[in-house]
Amino acid sequence: MKHSPVFPLLQSLVQAYGPCGQEDEIRDLCKKELKSLTDELWIDAAGNLIGKVKGNNPASSAVRLMVHMDELSMIVKRVHEDGSLRVNPLGGLYPASIGQGPVDILGDFEQFTGILSFGSLHTTRETPHTHKIIPKENRGQGLAPSWDDVHVITRKTQKALKEAGVRPGTRVVIAKSRRTLTMVQDSIAGYFLDNRGALAIAIETLKKIKKQKTQLKCDLYIVATCSEEIGASGACYASRTLPGDISIAIDVGPVAKEYQTLLSPQPIVVYQDAVSVYDKQLSDHLVRLGKKLKLDPQSAVFESYGSDASIAQRYGQAAQSALLCFPVENTHGYELTHKDSFDHCSSLLALYLKSL
Repeated sequence: MKHSPVFPLLQSLVQAYGPCGQEDEIRDLCKKELKSLTDELWIDAAGNLIGKVKGNNPASSAVRLMVHMDELSMIVKRVHEDGSLRVNPLGGLYPASIGQGPVDILGDFEQFTGILSFGSLHTTRETPHTHKIIPKENRGQGLAPSWDDVHVITRKTQKALKEAGVRPGTRVVIAKSRRTLTMVQDSIAGYFLDNRGALAIAIETLKKIKKQKTQLKCDLYIVATCSEEIGASGACYASRTLPGDISIAIDVGPVAKEYQTLLSPQPIVVYQDAVSVYDKQLSDHLVRLGKKLKLDPQSAVFESYGSDASIAQRYGQAAQSALLCFPVENTHGYELTHKDSFDHCSSLLALYLKSL
């Protein structure tokens, strides 16, 4: 099975660090990709990367296309005497979703690898935190590990950790050694398709507009937002401070029977999530444009979900909002999406922008 044309871009995006509140590496990479595709490019006070594509009709209202840079990650709560670290999640990350394995610790002066550990499982009740997660024969299943049961082994002394700049507040991320994408028949799998896949879609959308030599009527702001996974503060700030009434988020769409969503190349247009109801006219317009492209867009109502656009709208910082998703299995874990979903979503967005 051939790779998707977007595969090299997606792999480079996935390799870049981007923990919540420390998105420097992924932002620098996005800046490099967007430089030739935008008329202006800057970083705002909140840490969002913003690219502007100028329209030719000053009377037209601007559109904000929002896609978050941050990844699910961890933050050090305390450093133990043995050099191990107690960590808490940043965003909806669960230990079982990433399992035991290498993590990279982003100290102020040194970055190095540790091991996320649940502890040895050949234990009894004398080791309560591991004993409770072991499946018990004839007594039902063990409990899924919680963050109380997890620690990061560094094999460094407290003094060495202090010299490396590791302290409460230090970010911990899945190691680069685990960030290689995998082709699974017609699909691409890996960590952080949420939301590096959406960043790839935004970049590909601008490439299509440039290749087609399309002159947009309205100003377009591509907003690579920060801290979406912990409350979308970046998107809220951008929606409040940038011109325009419309915020459209690009994000992962969970594949689940309850939502009637399928792992296919067809985009998902979301009409409601747990935070807000998206603008029906705008969402209907996206569905119609998809059909015009001979696509078959999926429609969905999500419950355990929120996006940059819905959160901004909830706080009155966007008059209209929409959410376009690419279908993803295993959201917030080792994720899987159809290799053609990127092209389908970017084609739909390019057509939408031309239709304004």
